[in-house]
Amino acid sequence: MTAEQTKVIKQPMCMAQAGAASSASPSVDLGPMPEWDLTDLYPSPDSPEVERDFAAAAAQAKRFKQTYQGQLVAMGRDGAKLAQAVKEYEQLADLMGRLGSYAGLLYAADQSDPARAKFYGDTSERLTNISNDLIFFELELNKIEDADLAEALKHPDLARYKPWFDDLRKEKPHQLDEQLEQLFHEKAQTSRGAWNRLFNETMAALRFPVEGEPEPLPLEPTLNLLSHADEGRRRAAAEALAKVFKENLRLFTLITNTLAKDKEISDRWRKFKDVADSRHLANRVEGPVVDAMVSAVRASYPKLSHRYYKLKARWLGKDRLAHWDRNAPLPEKPERIVPWPEAQEIVLKAYRDFSPEMADIARRFFDKNWIDAPVRAGKSPGAFSHPTVPSVHPYVLLNYQGKPRDVMTLAHELGHGVHQVLAAPLGPLLSQTPLTLAETASVFGEMLTFRVLLSDAKDPRERKALMASKVEDMLNTVVRQIAFYTFERKVHEERRQGELTSDRINEIWMEVQAESLGPGIELKPGYEVFWTYIPHFIHSPFYVYAYAFGDCLVNSLYALYEEAHPRFVEKYLDMLRAGGSKHHSELLAPFGLDARQPEFWHKGLNVIERMIDELEGLDRLV
Repeated sequence: MTAEQTKVIKQPMCMAQAGAASSASPSVDLGPMPEWDLTDLYPSPDSPEVERDFAAAAAQAKRFKQTYQGQLVAMGRDGAKLAQAVKEYEQLADLMGRLGSYAGLLYAADQSDPARAKFYGDTSERLTNISNDLIFFELELNKIEDADLAEALKHPDLARYKPWFDDLRKEKPHQLDEQLEQLFHEKAQTSRGAWNRLFNETMAALRFPVEGEPEPLPLEPTLNLLSHADEGRRRAAAEALAKVFKENLRLFTLITNTLAKDKEISDRWRKFKDVADSRHLANRVEGPVVDAMVSAVRASYPKLSHRYYKLKARWLGKDRLAHWDRNAPLPEKPERIVPWPEAQEIVLKAYRDFSPEMADIARRFFDKNWIDAPVRAGKSPGAFSHPTVPSVHPYVLLNYQGKPRDVMTLAHELGHGVHQVLAAPLGPLLSQTPLTLAETASVFGEMLTFRVLLSDAKDPRERKALMASKVEDMLNTVVRQIAFYTFERKVHEERRQGELTSDRINEIWMEVQAESLGPGIELKPGYEVFWTYIPHFIHSPFYVYAYAFGDCLVNSLYALYEEAHPRFVEKYLDMLRAGGSKHHSELLAPFGLDARQPEFWHKGLNVIERMIDELEGLDRLV
């Protein structure tokens, strides 16, 4: 389901950053790995509980509409009555979110299963139909006079929802009348929702004939070969990816053009001027703040990615790296395989050293099978943590294959999970964290885990390999995601003038990748079609800059932690507990940080630069 369909049903967020990869041979014994137990949501798709809750949601939605439609403006100053209405709306959000979450998770576990795909599609359609009865609510709330609402918010039962009302007011200029909202809502099933599903099922079905492999591989293991120690394997994987992407290029071009046009229509009707304005509003971040971040990152390309990849080319004995060598392990210290039980202990130790409370929450994910870790045919690629609903708990999806980057991904997604658990008591309307802040705990969890690994590494070569891996992850999180954002902007801006050909999209991709990666990377033939597999472009336009926002934010926070900032852990956990109830400026104020200032972004980027400095120093020791 998409965000436009209804705000009360969550997507599986956050998805792991696109473009980072790790690998391990499928034959390596990684130990027993968990597969999630979804019975905390529902016993099975055909269980009586599913039909019971669908019936209850439909009945409650109709009763809600009959009770409150046309009445909200009149009760505008009555805080008690408005609070009762909001609480009922929130209860429906939890019930419908439970159904949508279950269908989405079941589908993500095997997107090639026709029965699961049908259940997912039917659930999406049924929830859309039910939520039609709720469209009026937020529209009518925004018709209440400001003075009346201010008076109503003095009531203690309604006052806790003030952040939600503040956000709702920001959407007022972009809301349509109820009939148009219902049309957009229903048509999403056969427009954006259908194209998203087509992309998912196409990707799940693709198989890549990698030279040297006994049979064609799914997407995830093929991408993961791009960080294999053997250059021949990396090149074979890259060539297989290019071959299959090119064979499907017309379809991916059509999907991209259609979804970009769909967004342009929505933006035009909702009076969003810039192509990314709707994302900024959803993220509760101002456009100039994002622009400042993007400018700072792009200006730092030469001293970050350009500099690092030249350094890595020298380590690999090359003048320039082919694009398939970008994530290659260092030759003097091949990455070891980390079995699942060891990965679990590494991450839990890192969390425990920082905060026993965080470690206790993270352990629940392992003990209660809230994680689905193994690679399987048909399984959604990448990784994510799905918050489901506050009355249940989050679930984490991974494709764990045993490399250190997979351990970092585990730490990343568990950070999301811990964040979601801590914010859950706020309820469905206040616990949902904007994407820019949703990355805070995940990236911080990665940093904690990295520091544990680094402190245990005594050999300079091992430290160099770990440091290089972390720098590459940070470049993938900051530089690469801003390049993705730049690519998306160019595609969506040009789409407003007409359809883009496959060749033109390829050109834009190559331009932004060359700018971001620099002269140390040679983009070989075939790389021009690598834009096709990035799911963020399809599911959540302009999502990607949230990764850079989160990484720079965490780098600044971690620097304060290392400086023993007063009551840091307490302030940090309070920030996570706040969920989506506070603006980023309020959350950062206790730490003395301000994302509106250029110094904030430079502070975060300087952390990466200093790590590259340290790498150059280590280079002289080995």
